[in-house]
Amino acid sequence: MATKLLLTLAICRLIVTVGFTFNPNDLLLLGLNGKLSVAPADLQSASVDFGGVYKAEPMAVLHPATSEDVARLVKAAYDSARGFTVSARGHGHSINGQAMTTNGVVVQMSGGGGSKNKMLTISEKFMYADVWGGELWIDVLTSTLEYGLAPKSWTDYLYLTVGGTLSNAGISGQAFNHGPQISNVHELDVVTGKGELLTCSEKENSELFQAVLGGLGQFGIITRARIALEQAPQRVRWIRVLYSNFSTFTQDQEYLISLHGKPASQKFDYVEGFVIVDEGLINNWRSSFFSPSNPVKISSLKAEGGVLYCLEITKNYHLSNADTIDQEIEILLKKLNYIPASEFRTDLPYVDFLDRVHKAELKLRSKGLWEVPHPWLNLFVPKSRIAEFDKGVFKGILGNKTSGPILIYPMNKNK
Repeated sequence: MATKLLLTLAICRLIVTVGFTFNPNDLLLLGLNGKLSVAPADLQSASVDFGGVYKAEPMAVLHPATSEDVARLVKAAYDSARGFTVSARGHGHSINGQAMTTNGVVVQMSGGGGSKNKMLTISEKFMYADVWGGELWIDVLTSTLEYGLAPKSWTDYLYLTVGGTLSNAGISGQAFNHGPQISNVHELDVVTGKGELLTCSEKENSELFQAVLGGLGQFGIITRARIALEQAPQRVRWIRVLYSNFSTFTQDQEYLISLHGKPASQKFDYVEGFVIVDEGLINNWRSSFFSPSNPVKISSLKAEGGVLYCLEITKNYHLSNADTIDQEIEILLKKLNYIPASEFRTDLPYVDFLDRVHKAELKLRSKGLWEVPHPWLNLFVPKSRIAEFDKGVFKGILGNKTSGPILIYPMNKNK
């Protein structure tokens, strides 16, 4: 009896993995405006992601020209008697194979065929941009800056797609003030799992709207997003200060994000931070901000448990109010309790600050260190447990055994 049962399970598994296949040429009958490719180069590109851990074997790659292309493909998969899988891929920055599929079709949302026909429409009157889901944020920024406008909330890295980050919340140092990127979206066009193309917002198809934003791609494919805009600043005063005491560091972060409702002159525009567990990191990739001629030494700053904490803050400004920006910064800094000798400042154009991680990417690419496995972990830790986390992880488990960035984002729950 046991032998028969095992044989039955084996046959069932064979049917699941082999029987439900399809001929990609059948999809040519769908009347797609984009490009359906089985070229080895396209299949190879779609078989891996940024994590570099998983590998897939897609049967075809669709470069859609319109939202309707995506809808037709997904509906064909839903209606197919044999069945095939569909996976949406932006810039491939997933790390666990979420943007890949085997024996199915990858929808390559960024770049590729028909991209010239994608929408990126800006309304100066209503302060929004309608953006194709596969558009990179760096290209959105470039386009909106032509009107003196920019999205309100960002991620630290701009070479990601709009649909990709909206499926993952989109958090950065502006989130304390404006909320994450998903809090700054007016409307979406979404292709559901049945192949329906629906427009959704807080008032229309609201359940779908709320499910898709931050839904990790499990509730539909975002093909268009209406993004809230604001007047773009011209320049940024970028400041980093160091702490040796974790409690003081977190208290200052919490104080700064509590100012989110204040006038612009009475708060910083960006509040973030990171943990430094070895001297290599502070003078390396994440800390290229510090002067190479004046390297920071952890040992000289009497770090508790050999750990330092860096607070990153910025003040945005226009040339018209450049005369008052230093005074505003000094008033805010007087309320903080960082190590006085650790203060570093720099000044740069707004776009250069937002695109700062790309410069680090180019450095890593030149050394062959970019397209390698990148383990990454995001955690929301409540205020009541963060001190224990510091003691157990930063000062305990990690020691000085990591060279990767450990970022700390203070968040207002009501954002």
